[in-house]
Amino acid sequence: MKLSRLGYSIAAIALIIATFLPLPALAAVPTAAIAADNSGNSFVSKAVEQVGSAVVRIDTERTITRRLDPFFGDEALTGLPQQQLLRGQGSGFIIDRDGVILTNAHVVDRADKVTVILKDGRSFKGKVRGVDAVTDLAVIQVSGAKNLPVAELGDSDIVKVGDWAIAVGNPFGLDNTVTLGIVSTLKRASSTVGMTDKRLDFIQTDAAINPGNSGGPLLNGKGEVIGINTAIRADAIGIGFAIPINKAKTISTQLARGEKVSHPYLGVQMVTLTPEIAAENNNDPNALFQIPPVNGVLVVKVLPNTAASVAGMRRGDTILEVDGEAIHDANQLQNVMENSRVSQLLQVRILRDGKDRIVKVIPKDLIDEQN
Repeated sequence: MKLSRLGYSIAAIALIIATFLPLPALAAVPTAAIAADNSGNSFVSKAVEQVGSAVVRIDTERTITRRLDPFFGDEALTGLPQQQLLRGQGSGFIIDRDGVILTNAHVVDRADKVTVILKDGRSFKGKVRGVDAVTDLAVIQVSGAKNLPVAELGDSDIVKVGDWAIAVGNPFGLDNTVTLGIVSTLKRASSTVGMTDKRLDFIQTDAAINPGNSGGPLLNGKGEVIGINTAIRADAIGIGFAIPINKAKTISTQLARGEKVSHPYLGVQMVTLTPEIAAENNNDPNALFQIPPVNGVLVVKVLPNTAASVAGMRRGDTILEVDGEAIHDANQLQNVMENSRVSQLLQVRILRDGKDRIVKVIPKDLIDEQN
C-alpha cells in the first residue's frame, strides 16, 4: 500500500524525485495546432509578449562555513573553518507595480543576497518578505522600483485538462525562455509525486520545465498566469508541475507582510482505505490486524506529542468523517485539515474495534511542531 503522511517534518524528508509514481505518456504538441493571425504571430507569441516583461531572473548568494581536513581537503568535524559562496538562480514574476515578486520558496532558501534582473536588463536588490516552505511559495520586494510591468493573474479553478500551458522562465541562465504544452492533469497531489513535505495539488503539464524555470509563470492561452512552475521529474522528459495561482493568491498577501502562514497539523501516517484493500489485508495470514471493509482513511501510525496523540487516536483507527464531512481518501483528509484552523476543535468520527467513536482533535501548527 502507498503510504501518505500528514505532517511529515520537512527537514527529515528528502525529495526523491526518482520515486515518483508512474504517469501516463504524453504526446507532443502538434505544430499545426498553433494558429497564427494575419500578421503571422501565434497566440503563444501574443501571450508571452503580454507577460514577458514581468518575468524576472532571480540570482541568489549564500555563504556557508565548512571545516576542511588540512591534509586532504575533505569536510571534517575538526579543522580550519573556510567560507564558501554558493550561488543559485531561478525565476519569478512581478505581481505589483511597486516591485512585489512571486517565486518559489526553494529559489530563495536561506539566501544572504537576492538580485532581481528584469528583461530590459535593469537590476534591483531584492528582500525576501516571506517564505512558506510547505507550499513552496515566497514573496520578494525589490527596492527603488516604481511602475514596473505586472503579470496578469488568471483563475486556476477554471483550468481544464487539455488547455494550453505556456511555461516562461530562465532555465540554465538562458533568460526569457518559452516552452509550450498542455495541461495534462489537475489536482495531482504532492504526496503522489514524491513531495510528502508539501501540501499542494499541482497542475501537471508537459510544457518543458527545466532547472532555472522554478518560480516562473505557467500561462494559459490568453497570457494569464495560471500556475507557478515548481518541479520536474528526473525520470521523464517534459513532465512538470506548477502550483495553482489561486493557492498563491490566498497566501501571497500574508507573505508580503512578513507573516507566517499556518498549516493545521494532525500528526498521523495514513493510507487510503477501500473495501478491496481491506479484503486483501484481511485475507493475508501475516496481517498485523484486521481492517474494516469501508471507505475512509486508515491510521498507520500516530506520531508522538501531536494533536492526534493528545486526542487519543491509535494505530488501526479508521477515519470516516471530520466535522460531518465524509472522508474518502488520504488526500481529501489532508485538504480538509489544510482548510481548517490551528486550535480549531474538530469532531473526528472513527471506527475502532468495530465501534463508532467521536474523537475531539485540536490541530497544531505544522511549522511550530517542526521547530
